[in-house]
Amino acid sequence: MSKRVIITADSTCDLSPELLERFEVKTIPLTILLGEESFYDGNGFTPADMYRRYHEDGTLPKTSAPSVQQFLDFFRPFVEAGCEVVHLDISSELSSSFSTACIAAEELGGVYPVDSRMLSTGVGLLVIEAAECRDRGMTAAEIAAHVASLTDKVDTSFVLDTLEFMWKGGRCSGVAALGANLLHLKPALEMSGGKLSVYKKYRGGIKAVYRQYITERLAGKSVRPGHVFITNSGEIDESVLQELEALVRSLIEVKEIHHTTAGCTIASHCGPKTLGVLFINA
Repeated sequence: MSKRVIITADSTCDLSPELLERFEVKTIPLTILLGEESFYDGNGFTPADMYRRYHEDGTLPKTSAPSVQQFLDFFRPFVEAGCEVVHLDISSELSSSFSTACIAAEELGGVYPVDSRMLSTGVGLLVIEAAECRDRGMTAAEIAAHVASLTDKVDTSFVLDTLEFMWKGGRCSGVAALGANLLHLKPALEMSGGKLSVYKKYRGGIKAVYRQYITERLAGKSVRPGHVFITNSGEIDESVLQELEALVRSLIEVKEIHHTTAGCTIASHCGPKTLGVLFINA
């Protein structure tokens, strides 16, 4: 008889509390560092708090991956209870979280880390896939291998309202950010090869850009219909999000569309009014 399987992820998967409960997923938080203060991502400090602090004093947080000891403390109760663990992390190209998880997993045994090669709900899509595989009775080793084979099929992208936060975080030059703002450009980014890069620049008001971005991102795509995410970083009206959901449904067949708000790790780099449509290609 195979062991019970626990699905875990780091907090950058950006799944809502409701989805974490529904799919029985446990998360380990990254740490948000703001001056002399520190917070756990998703616990006691939100993107809204972060934006407010930024507007008050210009401070943006830094993030820190869990330590080996934190991963050991996180995994050990599951292993000691006789379970096996399938664990998913943000892309190893963007964080040390995966490599650190591997060190802890090797020490404990019975833990199968997977490098998602994604961020935000791109990771979340794989987490849900892993949970559904668990519920179908697959073993931990089978789930880890299956999910790892899907990383190239996950479509993760976002469109930004401003480059200000990427500039402040050292992810682009001040000249690029100034030029984009002066020209009213809205950069769109995608994950490829485990890294995030600009693939297009839209022009115009952000509401119109959202619609153009979604239409182009889904055009001609064969999408797995089970789960699609509309993920944003805050400060977008609910009515706009509902209009965009209707647009997605008009373009593809989809069973469930999940609306989630990115955590501070993602939002600190993208800034407010960032929005993405994320899915798995069939």
